[in-house]
Amino acid sequence: DDNPINHLKRSKKYARKNFQRNSITNFKIKKNEKIRIGYFSADFRDHPVTHMLLSFLEFHDKNKFEIFLYSFGLKEDIYTDRLKTFGFNFKNIKNLNEQETVKLVRSDNLNIAIDLMGYTDKNRAIIFSNRLAPIQINYLGFPGTLGSKTYDYIIGDRIIIPKKDERFYIEKVARLKHFFPPNSCARSVYNTSFSRKDFNIPEDAFVFACFNTNKKITSKEFDVWMKILFATKNSLLWLSKSNNYSYVNLKKEAEKRNIDPNRIIFAERLKNKEEHLIRYSLSDLGLDTFNYNGHTTTSDALWSGLPVLTKFGKSFASRVSASILDSFNLNDLIVTNEEEYLEKALFLSQNKKITEKLKFKLRDIRENNLLASQNYLRDLENLFVKILKR
Repeated sequence: DDNPINHLKRSKKYARKNFQRNSITNFKIKKNEKIRIGYFSADFRDHPVTHMLLSFLEFHDKNKFEIFLYSFGLKEDIYTDRLKTFGFNFKNIKNLNEQETVKLVRSDNLNIAIDLMGYTDKNRAIIFSNRLAPIQINYLGFPGTLGSKTYDYIIGDRIIIPKKDERFYIEKVARLKHFFPPNSCARSVYNTSFSRKDFNIPEDAFVFACFNTNKKITSKEFDVWMKILFATKNSLLWLSKSNNYSYVNLKKEAEKRNIDPNRIIFAERLKNKEEHLIRYSLSDLGLDTFNYNGHTTTSDALWSGLPVLTKFGKSFASRVSASILDSFNLNDLIVTNEEEYLEKALFLSQNKKITEKLKFKLRDIRENNLLASQNYLRDLENLFVKILKR
């Protein structure tokens, strides 16, 4: 649900039940020549978090910072290999137990430990309950509070966590100019080409797309999407095929709403991220989910040249797309309720010149991707320095 009070209650209960430890509160470290930052994840692989990291991580100022990557994932791939080329301290800790991990990490004398997972799959939040560093940060992987005092900060921005909403977070809020970084994968997005024929899509159709995982789709946005299809006769809805169950069920739900289920087409997983990004550009307008926005998927769509319409919600997960759109100066694509969402989608579908103009604007922004990545990292590094001075 889109209710930050409930999110806080659930996280506090979950943390208390699963990750309670007698954490060290007065943590001392030896003075380091450089600021030591440790990033922790099971997802240093083909995964949305790593796709984001690859857009900026390599630009860390090695004169000021020493970077440690602690990996506990079961798989390594070409994305892992890329991370290993950055000259950081890459440590595979998947075979270490809780005590062994804590001992190793503390010996590395970190200033800041960053949990890139929170309570997502294969997480090791338990090690943070032991206190790995004087400052522990919840960042990027989990869109909300972790409900535990072992995390000192959560990173957000003025849109995702405005001042008045800080009461919904156990952690102190540290704000970036924009929460989500640019997407490095989009740099070569136009090196290959697809046509609509490759996916059996009519050339003259107006294509709405949402490649968010299907479990993010609730009846609320689906109702609106079917109203959009009903009002725009020569249109299709292009969704990601997360599994066979959602494929069948969503088509049935379309029929219940008197929409031909053949007007919903499903995108199969492609062999690599670049092809997936290229596919986005065949659509006309991205439609976002409500309670849990597209996060990496919204960033992917925009960096591929596809404008995305989002509804601004009440909680972290429902505001990420608004933050990303704001960073692109596309605030006209942010609405506050379902009626506005429907009206805006219909307006854009009936004014294709405007959507084309938005696509050209996005293409121009993409050309400055490298500079944006470096600016994002400088903002993040400055935030780390400020936190350590507090």
